Amino acid sequence: MPQWSTDGRGGRRRDPPGSLQAPLWRAIAVYRFAALAYVTVLAVRNLSDYAHPVGGGVVLLAMTSWTVVSGYAYADPSLRRWPLLLADLAVTLAVIVAAPRVVGSAVLSTGVPPLSVAWLAGPVLAWAVSGGRRRGVVAALILGATDLTAREAAREGVGQSSLTGAALMLLAGIAVGHVVRLAVIAEERLQQAVELEAATRERERLARGIHDSVLQVLALVQRRGAQLDGEAGELARLAGEQEAALRSLIATAAPVELDRKEVDLRSLLGGYASPVVSIAAPATPVVLPAGVAGEVAAAVGAALDNVARHGGGRGWVLVEDDVAEVTVSVRDDGPGIPPGRLGEAVGQGRLGVVQSIKGRISELGGTVRISSMPGEGTEVELRVPRSRAAPDDSAGPVD
Repeated sequence: MPQWSTDGRGGRRRDPPGSLQAPLWRAIAVYRFAALAYVTVLAVRNLSDYAHPVGGGVVLLAMTSWTVVSGYAYADPSLRRWPLLLADLAVTLAVIVAAPRVVGSAVLSTGVPPLSVAWLAGPVLAWAVSGGRRRGVVAALILGATDLTAREAAREGVGQSSLTGAALMLLAGIAVGHVVRLAVIAEERLQQAVELEAATRERERLARGIHDSVLQVLALVQRRGAQLDGEAGELARLAGEQEAALRSLIATAAPVELDRKEVDLRSLLGGYASPVVSIAAPATPVVLPAGVAGEVAAAVGAALDNVARHGGGRGWVLVEDDVAEVTVSVRDDGPGIPPGRLGEAVGQGRLGVVQSIKGRISELGGTVRISSMPGEGTEVELRVPRSRAAPDDSAGPVD
């Protein structure tokens, strides 16, 4: 569920502007007052026929008071918790039990409905909006069973209309809960889109500033010093490399969060691109859970560190996205790894490959294959199965 904030003055809390939950709670309040108006019309019309007219007036007054109190309480997001939900259910159950006794079995047998008619669905809607389908169904089952039991105790009998009312409450709990779940998901996606747009605009603003200042200076240094010898020429070459690296950095899209659980692996690996590291990836997003993608990217970073230290500095990263698994290969054209060298490194306590690469991928249920021959470079292949990487979609924000 979305988190709400105070008004900043210690007063009553309100839903944030643009919240999709606020209209739902207002709709419940409108329904409660409309149902109360309907019950009031029925009571005024049939009050003289009730077995206990005074009791009918007391029950109607209690219903009116609770409609006002609950409407005010549910308007405050900080109060939409179990105490209020349980109190709402308890008051409605009390009205359901008292209503048939107030009207009397003789009057009920003539077709006059009890005072709880229509009004008793209020808690079902409130529970569904607060917690989704499951809560709505639980409230509907409790209220429906109590209503049928109270009618049977009043010797009214359980007719088709009574069963239809209970079924309608159950369907209302399911439908409203499903709509609320969709509303919460839509609100989260909207918030993510707004944050992504703001981040993209800021990135573009910074990129324009860098292009107009730093990149221009680096390009000028590279051009002026390209023909010079000695340290001046070396500085020009380094300026050219930094210009290329900086251009690649500002041209790389910011990591895109598809939702709070998934990210595009290409965005994370794009940060490793440089004049000496080439990255080849599919044209479509390589979607992985955020934690899995972060571990894979960290393992690739560790492999590229080894390329920089031992592989001659030049590296290539290839990303392959299959239905069953995601494969990332890191290759260099360095001197290669002599046979037995990895075992010696572990014996000496140098656990970079074992812990930084193999350890991360093993925890994800994947495998690491290292291929190397002296003088022919090294290739590190990381494979992560999607069966272990897939997020659990069984639990939504609300259910």
